[in-house]
Amino acid sequence: MVLRSCWKSRHKNRTGPAAGLVRVGSAALLWLCLTQFVCAGGALAQTKNVVQKDAEFDVTYNGTVTSKNQTIYAFNHTVSRNKTEGVRVSVDVLSQGFESPILFVVRQKQAVLSFQIPLILRGLYQRKYPYNHVGRTLCQPPTRSASETQFFFVDVSTLSSQETNYQLRVSRVESFTLHTDKKFSFTASPSQPQYFKYHFPDGVDTVIVKVNSEMIFPCSVMSIQDIQCPVYDLDNNVAFIGMYQTMTKKGAITVQRKDFPSNSFYVVVVVKTEDEACGGPLRFYPLRPDELMDAGNRSKFIDVVVTPAIKSEVYVMGMLFCLGIFLSFYLLTLIMTCVENKRMKKRREVFQIPADMSPTETASLLGKNGDGKTPASPYEYGSFADNCSTLSSEAITDSATSTDNNYGYAERSLDSVGLSRHESLSSVDEDDYDTLDDINSDKNIVRTKKCLYVSDLSRKDKRIISKKYQIYFWNIATIGVFYALPVVQLVITYQTVVNVTGNQDICFYNFLCAHPLGDLSAFNNILSNLGYVLLGLLFLLIVLKRDIIHQRALVRNDINALECGIPKHFGLYYAMGTALMMEGLLSACYHVCPNYTNFQFDTSFMYMIAGLCMLKLYQKRHPDINASAYTAYAYLAGVIFLSVLGVVFGKGNTVFWIVFSVIHILATMLLSTQLYYMGRWRLDSGILRRILNVINTDCIRQCSGPMYIDRMVLLVMGNIVNWSLAAYGLIERPNDFASYLLAIAICNLLLYFAFYIIMKLRSGERIQCLALVCILFTAAVWGLALYFFFQGLSTWQKTPAESREHNRDCILLSFFDDHDIWHFLSSIAMFGSFLVLMTMDDDLDAVQRDKIFAF
Repeated sequence: MVLRSCWKSRHKNRTGPAAGLVRVGSAALLWLCLTQFVCAGGALAQTKNVVQKDAEFDVTYNGTVTSKNQTIYAFNHTVSRNKTEGVRVSVDVLSQGFESPILFVVRQKQAVLSFQIPLILRGLYQRKYPYNHVGRTLCQPPTRSASETQFFFVDVSTLSSQETNYQLRVSRVESFTLHTDKKFSFTASPSQPQYFKYHFPDGVDTVIVKVNSEMIFPCSVMSIQDIQCPVYDLDNNVAFIGMYQTMTKKGAITVQRKDFPSNSFYVVVVVKTEDEACGGPLRFYPLRPDELMDAGNRSKFIDVVVTPAIKSEVYVMGMLFCLGIFLSFYLLTLIMTCVENKRMKKRREVFQIPADMSPTETASLLGKNGDGKTPASPYEYGSFADNCSTLSSEAITDSATSTDNNYGYAERSLDSVGLSRHESLSSVDEDDYDTLDDINSDKNIVRTKKCLYVSDLSRKDKRIISKKYQIYFWNIATIGVFYALPVVQLVITYQTVVNVTGNQDICFYNFLCAHPLGDLSAFNNILSNLGYVLLGLLFLLIVLKRDIIHQRALVRNDINALECGIPKHFGLYYAMGTALMMEGLLSACYHVCPNYTNFQFDTSFMYMIAGLCMLKLYQKRHPDINASAYTAYAYLAGVIFLSVLGVVFGKGNTVFWIVFSVIHILATMLLSTQLYYMGRWRLDSGILRRILNVINTDCIRQCSGPMYIDRMVLLVMGNIVNWSLAAYGLIERPNDFASYLLAIAICNLLLYFAFYIIMKLRSGERIQCLALVCILFTAAVWGLALYFFFQGLSTWQKTPAESREHNRDCILLSFFDDHDIWHFLSSIAMFGSFLVLMTMDDDLDAVQRDKIFAF
């Protein structure tokens, strides 16, 4: 080659006056090239002795290699287009303490594979692990002819002057092709990876590759790669191409035919050099960077099976099932509405009631039993009513809220009750009533009575309060839009990253029941959230119907709508329905790619729903003193901010948990004080003096019990529960901080709801049949839903490989898993809970507000 290049350079065409000079230069160049050729050939002949041997399969060859000799083993085999046969090269070095590694180069027709022994694989912190036994499967280039004989060569060389003994064996892999629904078992290690070929059979467009092992460790990686050379089958390059995921005992990847033009792919299994990626122990940091570490025995016995995924008919059945369940609630609501309208129409015909009379007026006229008799007051019985009967008109103040002036009790004027409902609300300000000094004094008297009635806490103009609570709906709608848009953009980016990089460890799916559709990896987990949206919309329609009926009653100046029953304010109901719909949307976004960084999407509106339900319960009997929308959403934003901090910094951080527990306890105490004194207290520089005054007056001078016993019982129980939750968090420090925070909200909501029901019954009120059915149905559905929730099919609190140990197959229609059923049941349970809140006080629609207790 050197001589040829020199000869070509000498005979180039030259023109011009310097041609003679060029000839002299060319002769000198030719002499220099000849000299280099002779020297190079002599040096090669002096340093290398190349020996080529014809070799056969399944024969072990023992050899010795030094820097002075090189051995080439020549193999040939027949490659068929319709039959795939693997070829595996196994090498073992028998010598110890050799100077330089041995280099093995496998030269094929369309590929080259090279590796050294010892094979050095790196771990975390650049730890080095040597392997003296290496087994590699050769990439099989495709052939166009029906049968073709191909040659490949194995070159063995080294730069070590010391003789090194080795063993070489090349064998055929008879079971190189995987078959559908047939399990295949093999053993792999970091230096002996394995891969096999799978070809899509006719009629199968999607398959699930499942890899299982009885051993948790060593940690391994399964990869799906296209049929091309080279195949990346080492720990340091397996993530270069295709789809891959770490695994301990379970692994599963759904593969679609459309992603592989050749209709076939490789299943690659690689055992990692270390176990940190799978949650294993972390090795010590190497003291010397070049120190070689003993990896020990890291062989792993593995089973692989390829099963067909569901067909398109199952997708259609799943979607129809999902729509059918929730649309049935629309049908049931329509039927109940028609039955109720027909029943009321018959009563109007019998008793000659005007057709435009509302159901509330009709019920008041006919009696609750429909027999035309006036029902007995619900307060004729009950210990709570008896205890308050002698104290209902007393103006009592305690030492914590007493002032130096004497205040009288001013009865509310009802002159404005009959104001037209069409009067503009723009000129009405909520502060028109509260800023007057004499009215403020009146609040100190009214709200500190020992026995409060709803009439005492619904003194403000209804137009003002309605406007105040409508802000809840508009604010949450605005929050939802601004929150959802970046969330949708982010999860689309997540899904794109997963599809482009092939890294299946980014998202924590239930891989054994993750059915793709388009670019979505787990369509079933997204579809099952449809219930939140549909039932949230249905609840909004029910609220709208009630709102319209109530507004018509107000236009007629119906006395029952104006002065009877729990005050009807629908703004919080609209906000609850909107929050339920947003929960469905954001939960679907979370399940596009579930992981710990976006779990906030799934929980933010759960906090909203819990907070709105508590506010609605409190608003029922305290409409004048309930929190404004701005205050409520500001506090809920603070809760979400704490949730983000907990997810990012809370894992194992003692300082964070101490700070959070202090905030939790202080917030509980402040809220308890606010509720106990009905807002008639001030947090200022004189708070400590007033606290000491109360202790001195009520505890030291005379031992007197609490003035508001029922409120005190609720608040004591609430403080016990919250202090216990704070202590649990501080001691256990759970990794899932977002769920822990949600548990706090749900526990407080359930506690307040139980208190409300107990006080309602204790006050002599009763729960109507519809509300009772809703309560029992909702409780049963919640219990069933929680059973499926705690199945735990995946968890981002652990590593992706450990999370996959919890994966399970689909259990409903071969399409939905346990978590999908949780979505179905929890959406129904939330809808039922909202109906309970709406209907539980319907028995009071014909009762004067000055006879309804506020507790």
